[in-house]
Amino acid sequence: MAYGSSAVGETYAPVGIENETGAGGFVFLCEHASNYIPPSMGTLGLDSEALSSHIAWDPGALGVARALAGLLDSPLVASGLSRLLIDCNRETDAPDLIPVRSELTDIPGNADLDEAARRHRINLAHVPFHAAAEAVISARCAAGLRPAVVSLHSFTPVYKGVSRPWEIGLIHDRDPALAAPVLKALADTTTHVVGDNEPYSPADGVFYSLDRHAQSLGLPHLMIEIRNDLLKTPAQEQGWARLLAPLLKDALAGLDRSGGTHA
Repeated sequence: MAYGSSAVGETYAPVGIENETGAGGFVFLCEHASNYIPPSMGTLGLDSEALSSHIAWDPGALGVARALAGLLDSPLVASGLSRLLIDCNRETDAPDLIPVRSELTDIPGNADLDEAARRHRINLAHVPFHAAAEAVISARCAAGLRPAVVSLHSFTPVYKGVSRPWEIGLIHDRDPALAAPVLKALADTTTHVVGDNEPYSPADGVFYSLDRHAQSLGLPHLMIEIRNDLLKTPAQEQGWARLLAPLLKDALAGLDRSGGTHA
């Protein structure tokens, strides 16, 4: 676990690393794991309902990520601060890196930030999260364990008034080697409504972490989005993890057998 301080006497965890020495073939990322905002930064002008809603984090994603890390004995790197402060899954020059509006909600505390304030936010959460991810993945590669990198997220059932029918979505870019067998397995063995590059795709700017830490390095990778009304309880989080763990394991084993990107 890495720690930092945003004000005198105030301690927070900008990123957490769990099961760092796990022997499994994956590294799990959860960029939107927490809705925590250090007290010194106030409420950004939002009420408690907004601060606990999806605009502040991905509800349920951390529970699924932790369960998968346990079932597959693999490391997990999770952000410890709200994406309202800064989105760790965006380029540092992205317009929504520090959102001034999220869906239908204005965020007054993010408006009109100067460059010093933006740099403070980047150093607060973005830099430590990606440094931790790089350290975990680099160490495994150096040990000859080239991992598959899987990012866990959740999404809302309705976005800007439009219903989303998918229960789970798999997001992939130029290399679908890990996504394709998981998509097929979900279609063949479950009744879930599955999105292929839905409800988001890399064209929406959501693939930053996986491109930086996996795709650009030739590592297998996949982004998983689960609809958050299906992640209301720990039992539901565990259920999704139990469904996905063998599918991910089989998909990675298939890459090994075929001589794919995992080597």
